[in-house]
Amino acid sequence: MMLKEALQYLIELATPRIEFLGDREQVYSTQRMYHIPESTPNAIQVHSLSGLVEYLQSKFDGDSKLMVHVVSPTEVECFSTFNRDYQRNFLIQATAMLPKFSFDQWYDPENFNIKLQSCFVQTDDRDIMLKLVGNIKEEAVKTIGDDGVSQAVVAKTGVATVGDVKVPNPVVLKPYRTFVEVDQPASEFIFRMQSGPRCALFEADGGAWKLEAMRSIKEYLAAALDKEIQDGKIVIIA
Repeated sequence: MMLKEALQYLIELATPRIEFLGDREQVYSTQRMYHIPESTPNAIQVHSLSGLVEYLQSKFDGDSKLMVHVVSPTEVECFSTFNRDYQRNFLIQATAMLPKFSFDQWYDPENFNIKLQSCFVQTDDRDIMLKLVGNIKEEAVKTIGDDGVSQAVVAKTGVATVGDVKVPNPVVLKPYRTFVEVDQPASEFIFRMQSGPRCALFEADGGAWKLEAMRSIKEYLAAALDKEIQDGKIVIIA
């Protein structure tokens, strides 16, 4: 009998108990306890806003209320409210696939020409730069004027003639920097050239294009998901 009681006592010692003590009901345990977190899903990865919209409209994973967060010009994520551990279920993430262009980096005219055509939307300033870079001669780049900014290069000015051509500066361009479903934001760039010759673009808008791009993404999603928003199933923030 004593052995049975002793075993029962040991079992009780090994069994944790939760107690609430004091006026503020502070929680104590008689044993060390380990948290078992609630499982959360791996987010689906897509590379377009249309893919994100199609998933949300399909209600594939249920019909609960969701929030769509425009994180940046290249990332949008969708998640549910808190679970029991105050963690959110991230269901889908859209990441834009963009061509690579390195600002603040010098390119030779041939590569710069290719980058202008493949990484930028057609604009008047882009066409002027393409014409200049395509006709440049291998001569020294000159600095002209008293402002320390203006430049000139030796380039073709006619069918068989060459002469000094002023480098356009600043230029307004639309590089591919956000999802293709929305209009690419235009911003100013400093276009500079060096002897060699070499060309480079430097951003000059302080990053204001990012806010414009995020606003455009939010407007696109709001229009595409209007019914879901009106039904109170989706909230969009940027």
